[in-house]
Amino acid sequence: MLNQFFRDLLDLIFPRCCAGCDKPLIGSEQTLCTICRISLPRIGAQGLQKEILQNKFVNEPAVVFTHSFLLFTKKGKVQKLLHALKYRGNQEVGLVLGEMFGQEMKDSEQLSGVDLIISVPLHARKRKSRGYNQSDLLAEGFSRATGIPWSASALKRLKFTETQTGKNKIERRDNVKGVFEADKNLQVSKVIIIDDVLTTGATLEECVQTLTNAGCREFVILTIALAQH
Repeated sequence: MLNQFFRDLLDLIFPRCCAGCDKPLIGSEQTLCTICRISLPRIGAQGLQKEILQNKFVNEPAVVFTHSFLLFTKKGKVQKLLHALKYRGNQEVGLVLGEMFGQEMKDSEQLSGVDLIISVPLHARKRKSRGYNQSDLLAEGFSRATGIPWSASALKRLKFTETQTGKNKIERRDNVKGVFEADKNLQVSKVIIIDDVLTTGATLEECVQTLTNAGCREFVILTIALAQH
């Protein structure tokens, strides 16, 4: 009771705000308020976007399952959260979204036999500038919920590339061609590759091809958000 009293007092003096709606958090709420947690635009296993997700990697037969947690819309709540994660230093958003996604997926048969969660890497220059890799946080949160181990070193980005924003799929493929390298000691068969937003899928396809050359045989592609085009 004493701890709760001091928590309430601190919230009164230094209010903690929800990363989704900016309203004050109350009680035991952390990072996202209860209303935002409930109202986030979840895609769901049987959502209208299921066919879109299935067709994203139709040319990659090793990709056995693709799913996104939330639907990304311009100026929507998901964009606000991802901007807070990527550009405003709110690392807790990544852990929370990853864990929420993991809770939703942890009993899925699609995760059966997965050896490792691999986060899409940033180039060292961009990581140094940002201070962290947002995909690492998503992977860590997902791992907490599912118990599947994750790695930030299984893939390395060798080249600093231009942003993918504004490019079409062909331009995106060209932009990321040959930019990744897999850990030479990697010995896994089925892996999850996790990232923040799925757009054309070009970056994730390059990750799949790099890891296939390293001996991986099956891939589950998971992203926090799906961007519609």
